[in-house]
Amino acid sequence: MISRFIVGIFQEEGAIVHAVRTLRKQGLPIYDTYTPYAVHDLEGAMGIKKTRLPWVTFIAGLIGCAVALFVQYWTSAIDWPVIVGGKPGNSLPAFIPVAFELTVLFGGLATVAAFFWIDRLLWGRKPRLQIPGVTDDVFALVLDNSDGSLSLHEVGEELKRTGAIIVKEKVIRNA
Repeated sequence: MISRFIVGIFQEEGAIVHAVRTLRKQGLPIYDTYTPYAVHDLEGAMGIKKTRLPWVTFIAGLIGCAVALFVQYWTSAIDWPVIVGGKPGNSLPAFIPVAFELTVLFGGLATVAAFFWIDRLLWGRKPRLQIPGVTDDVFALVLDNSDGSLSLHEVGEELKRTGAIIVKEKVIRNA
């Protein structure tokens, strides 16, 4: 399978945001953008929906807190009740530090796992598209041209009009 992309390289973040808005209005298929740092208007310009990752963190944190409270209550009050210093076995204030720690642990681990799962960043996966310089000082806008319907010349002119300094085609052969 062969994937074709048209890549526009920009030097300023404002130019890439303007290019994304312009090309989306024209209905061109934007594959992705690559930036050396977070550009705050870019997600809105690309039409990316808000992530549901905070909900994963919240639910996993609740599960971690419930597990911690249940295990501590079970071991202290039901399974092996030992009276220490006259305190009851189901003393909630004594359970709070461990419950907090498990809340943070479950939330953090679930967030990392969900992030890797949602973004398909699994171990052993090769990067699909590499664009030199995007981790240093340039911004890249990538258009999907797998069906060959886009003309490099016409799209290149539009990209240059919006501020691209380099326009090139990238062909990737997938195994």
